[in-house]
Amino acid sequence: MRRGAPVGMKTRRTRWERGHPARTGVGAGETPALPGLFSQERSAMSGEVLVLRHVPHEHHGSLATAFARQGVGVRLVDMFADPPAHLALDGVAGLVVMGGPMNVDETARYPFLATEAAVIERALGRGLPVLGICLGSQLLAKALGARVYPNTRKEIGWWPIFPTAAARDDPLARPIAEGEVVFHWHGDTFDLPEGATLLAGSAACRHQAFRYGRTAYGLQFHVETTPEMIAAWLAVPENRAELAALPPDQAVDLAALHAATRRHSGRLAAHSAQVGATFCGLLTRPAKAP
Repeated sequence: MRRGAPVGMKTRRTRWERGHPARTGVGAGETPALPGLFSQERSAMSGEVLVLRHVPHEHHGSLATAFARQGVGVRLVDMFADPPAHLALDGVAGLVVMGGPMNVDETARYPFLATEAAVIERALGRGLPVLGICLGSQLLAKALGARVYPNTRKEIGWWPIFPTAAARDDPLARPIAEGEVVFHWHGDTFDLPEGATLLAGSAACRHQAFRYGRTAYGLQFHVETTPEMIAAWLAVPENRAELAALPPDQAVDLAALHAATRRHSGRLAAHSAQVGATFCGLLTRPAKAP
C-alpha cells in the first residue's frame, strides 16, 4: 500500500514522477543555488543525539558541524567496535543511523544490526526524531515493515535525484531542485514503507528519500559526505575492490568522480546544513511515551 498526497497538497506530478529522465551522471552541469536554508532556532531540548556508526570511515561528517551550530550534543556509538546488546534511549533526543557496507539481513555476521532494528522501533514508538542515511535508511525501512533487497544496479558517484510533489511541503526536502546532484554509494534499495511519503528518487533507484510521520526520515543518498570523506572511502581496500568488480556499464571513472566532487561538494554541504538544522528543529518537540 502507498499513501496518497497529504490533505491540502497539490497532486501535480513532477517530471521525475511522470517517468525517469535520462541519467546525466558524473560531470553534470551546475545546479541552481539553494533557495535558502530552512531557518531554525537553536534547539532548546535536553539530551543528545545518538549517532550509530558501522565502519570507521562512515561517520556523520558535515552533519557534525550542523549539530554543533544548533548547540546539540552528539554521542557517537561505534557498533563495529564493541556493540552493546541493548541501546538505552534515556536522555536521547534523537537517533541518527549512518551507512555501511553490510546489508540489513546480515544479522548472523553483524549481530548489532538486530540491536539497531530494535532501537529504531523503540525510538519510533517514543516519537523521537530518526534520521537514517544509506544503510540507515534501509534499517529504518525494515523497522517499518518494508522489504530491503538488491537494487537493479549499484549507484556509486555523483548522480541526480528528483523531488516528488510531496517534497514541496516538506521542510527537509523542499530545497531539493529538479535534477539535484548528490553523492551515492549503495547497492541495495527498499520498498516504500506503508504510510510513508516518498520525497525523492533517481533514475536508478526510485526510493531515495522518504518521511514517516512527522519526525522520521530515510535518505538513501549520502548528504553527510565531504571531499575528505570521499577520498578516505576511495582509499579503503574493500571499497576499491568493489569498484574494480563493477560491470563495464557501471564502471566508475575516478578522475571524473574527483572532478564532480570538486564541483558539487559545496552545494551538498549546504544541503547537509539544512538537513541538520531541520532535524535539530524536530528535537524541540516533546517525545511521546513508549
